[in-house]
Amino acid sequence: MSAIDERFEFACATIKDAGALALGYFRNFESLEVKSKGVQDMASEADIETEKLIERAIKGRFGEDAFLGEENPDSFVSKPGKGTWIIDPVDGTQPFVNGIASWCVSIAFVEEDNFSFGVVFDPNHDELFAAKAGCGATLNGRPISASSATSLLDGLVSVGYSNRVKPEDTLGPLTRLMNANGMYHRSGSGALSLAYVAAGRLIGYFEPHMNSWDFAAGALIIKEAGGMINDCLPNEQAMIKGSLVLAAAPGVYDELNRIVSASA
Repeated sequence: MSAIDERFEFACATIKDAGALALGYFRNFESLEVKSKGVQDMASEADIETEKLIERAIKGRFGEDAFLGEENPDSFVSKPGKGTWIIDPVDGTQPFVNGIASWCVSIAFVEEDNFSFGVVFDPNHDELFAAKAGCGATLNGRPISASSATSLLDGLVSVGYSNRVKPEDTLGPLTRLMNANGMYHRSGSGALSLAYVAAGRLIGYFEPHMNSWDFAAGALIIKEAGGMINDCLPNEQAMIKGSLVLAAAPGVYDELNRIVSASA
């Protein structure tokens, strides 16, 4: 078994353990301890403990690798010549702490600025979206592919938003999408929305700024499912600072890109 295959299998098993832990917290969300990280940005006890579980597992098995987790990004130390695990223990914390089942766990592994594999697990629906570079994308082991849509009229485009950007950075593209008779959707979990683009449930996704732990796994899953995504490769700058993310089915990517890129 190659080193990547070993890590991929480990990630698929570990993310289910992490999902089970997070789901236990979710089922008792009224008792969660929640801390503010800024305006409309928070972390719960579930985020912190789930990340600890994943980090302990990775460092116990692959201690030579670098680790970047959402809950403690300042501790990230790059290791030249070694791969990096990029983790979001609970993507969709706001839905999570309000009892809405629209969240997931995300794990990605990158080497030399290239995605090696990505896994996204939705414990509420027992859905594991996974992809390894060059091997296609799957949902619970079965191949998935992006939508065959050829128009923005053919499905839903998910739109993400955070207070890291100005409201008009989202409202401009959203207004143009609606003026083009497109329909939008927002779940509160960017990683899960990207997985839905890969599975053909959504025809596109746009967010003016995403952190790498939100998009890294989903980006590869979309590529391996035949979808398209902008250049948000996880180089060290993007890993720390994040990136605009635009993903879509091949038949609507250019149309969505024009809407997102147009002047307000």
